[in-house]
Amino acid sequence: MTYKEYKVINVVEGGLGTIFLGASGIPMKKMEVTLNQEAASGWQLVFQVIEQKRFLLFWKRESVVITLGR
Repeated sequence: MTYKEYKVINVVEGGLGTIFLGASGIPMKKMEVTLNQEAASGWQLVFQVIEQKRFLLFWKRESVVITLGR
């Protein structure tokens, strides 16, 4: 399918949970609400990837990069 425009959204896990617990989790409710709002505007999920980034020297933090198209 060909899309005329794209939008990239980055959803990141919480920093405090990463520091105090060693790991947090991707905020699924936030991601669900965001995707539902975008779908209502005509956007469709094209691609998503989960990446890990270094966070404050000692920890790693996950994020989901979501690509939408319409």
